[in-house]
Amino acid sequence: MAAYKCSVVDQLGKKHKINHNAESKAEVIDFLKQNKYVIIDIKKAESSIDLSKYNTKKIKAKDLAVFCKQLYAMLKAGVTIVNSLEILRQQTENKHLSKIIGQMYEDLQRGNTLSEALSHHKGVFPSIFISMVEAGELSGNIDVIMNRLSTHFEKEYKIENKVKSAMTYPIILAIVCITVVVFLLTTIMPTFVDMYASSGVELPKITQVMIGMSEGIKKYWYVIILAMVIIAFGMSIFNRNKEVKLKEDYYKLKIPVVKSLALKVATSRFTRTLATLMGSGVPLLQALETVSGVTGNTYIGSKILEAREDVRKGLALSQPLRQQGVFPPMVHSMIKIGEDSGSIEEILDKTADFYDEEVDTAVTRLTTMLEPIMIVFMAIINGFIVIAMVVPMFDMVKTVQ
Repeated sequence: MAAYKCSVVDQLGKKHKINHNAESKAEVIDFLKQNKYVIIDIKKAESSIDLSKYNTKKIKAKDLAVFCKQLYAMLKAGVTIVNSLEILRQQTENKHLSKIIGQMYEDLQRGNTLSEALSHHKGVFPSIFISMVEAGELSGNIDVIMNRLSTHFEKEYKIENKVKSAMTYPIILAIVCITVVVFLLTTIMPTFVDMYASSGVELPKITQVMIGMSEGIKKYWYVIILAMVIIAFGMSIFNRNKEVKLKEDYYKLKIPVVKSLALKVATSRFTRTLATLMGSGVPLLQALETVSGVTGNTYIGSKILEAREDVRKGLALSQPLRQQGVFPPMVHSMIKIGEDSGSIEEILDKTADFYDEEVDTAVTRLTTMLEPIMIVFMAIINGFIVIAMVVPMFDMVKTVQ
């Protein structure tokens, strides 16, 4: 049942706005005619559900994997979807997910399907989830779909952890470096400044610069923090622009250190998600549209959409992928083999497993490379500060002698 917004005129000539729920537009017209209204306009509302109550906070891949695995187990045991959601709502530890499951349970009670209930939370659940559930409902194997989704999100969670581990160490070192620099400039440096001022020794340029930085941080620390917040906020808004994000992701694929990891992560997600969708009965064109949003790189996503248009015109998927040259040669070669043999889902799945291992290797290599670079960078920065404090001492000793 859908909601319709109607503009009508009554027998006295007064205009009214009427909301009416019905199975079809014809049913709405019959209702209005029975009440002797003159119809001006009838529009179908986006949904009969109050979507304002729904949160758009995304569910983590780990929680989605657990949810799918538990739902699969209950459906396999013969429990209905409605009862399964009621059980999961009560036992799910994630409060946000529990609330969403409760709202989905209410949607199913109203007569909606599971895919329709999920579509009311597009900002929460990934598009692959909704597409596969819809395909499972059409084929009648929703339990098998849940099992596949569970495996998919488990692997996605592992990829996310690997990427986070690559970024955690440099971030920690950067925070430590900044903390040490601020401590030296605001606590240690002022002690030396007083000593140098009483000695009357002319300070080197590097020391003068460091003293200026020390005084600036102590006097205007709140301005610095505010500026950092404004810059961070501005960058977040700036990155929401699609064109800016597209160029940013394009240049990420040009940076020598970042390129390898970013490309392998995108390739792993592309092959695994496409294999999962196609293996679940989702049409190739719809699968490519869904996959374009899960690679983690908008530039690669745009290339997948271009390949989708070529496939729509009748080309095999391997051809536009080869022409674009975005993915490694192994990807379109394996897809070509899958197209020729009729086992593209299996081939894509094996390719995804290979690139999962490649991601692990790339993360280890990146972490190993960044560790000495960050340590040397910290040593140089702190070394300049120490030199700035120590050099005037030698001038003081010479003056005394």
